[in-house]
Amino acid sequence: MTSVSTKLSDFRYERKFFISDLTSHEVEAIIKLHPAIISEIYYPRYVNNIYLDSFAMNSYFDNVDGVADRIKVRIRWYGDMFGVIEKPVLEFKIKRGLVGRKESFPLKSFSIDEHLQLDCIVDLFDRSDIPADLRLNLGAVEASLINRYRRKYFLSADKRYRITIDTELTFCPVEKARFLHKYVDYASTVLEVKYHPEDNRQVTRITSHFPFRMTRSSKYVNGIDLAYL
Repeated sequence: MTSVSTKLSDFRYERKFFISDLTSHEVEAIIKLHPAIISEIYYPRYVNNIYLDSFAMNSYFDNVDGVADRIKVRIRWYGDMFGVIEKPVLEFKIKRGLVGRKESFPLKSFSIDEHLQLDCIVDLFDRSDIPADLRLNLGAVEASLINRYRRKYFLSADKRYRITIDTELTFCPVEKARFLHKYVDYASTVLEVKYHPEDNRQVTRITSHFPFRMTRSSKYVNGIDLAYL
C-alpha cells in the first residue's frame, strides 16, 4: 500500500494492559493517585470500529504470530454504533516492531440499518476521496468484526504520556455485511500508555506504579477469538 507513510518519526509506543481482576473504578483510582499526576483531559466517548481483513484473515494471523511489520485496516467513528454514521475515518494502523502509527482518510457517511445490515463497503470507498492505489488494495478486504468500547482519556503532568482506559468491550462478528451475534465484556478493562520513542527510557516511572502487568493484547484478535472460535 504505497500511499501509506512509514516515516519512523511519526511512530509511537503503545503499551497495553489487559485487566480482568480489578474493576474499572479501581483502575481509574490507581491512575488518579499516580505520582506522575495523571489527569483526565477529555470527556468519555464511545469508540466504534469495523475491522477489515482478507478472506484468509491475514491481519488476524499476522497479529497472532507476532509478525513485526504489519498493517491493520479499520473504519472508525465515535458516538452511536447504529444508524447513520457521520464522519467515519478509514485508518491504517501500521506496526513496525514495538512502535506504531496511524494513517487516516476521511470517508463519506454510511449507515447500519435496523436489520443490522451494513452499507456496501466497496461503494463507501468508491464514494470517498481515497488514493487510487489504496482503493485498489481495499478491494481484497471485507468487514470481519465490529467492536465498540467506552474510552476515557488521561495525560501525565509533563504531557509526555497519554493514557486511555477502555471498558464495555463489545464485539459483533460480521458475515456478508450482516451481524451474527453480540458479545459484551463488562468485566475487563484495557489500559494503554502512549508516548513518543524519545520518552521510552523514562516510561518505567509510569508503568512501575501499576499493580498489573503489560500484555500483548489486541482488541481485534480478542474479538475474533471470542466471536468465532
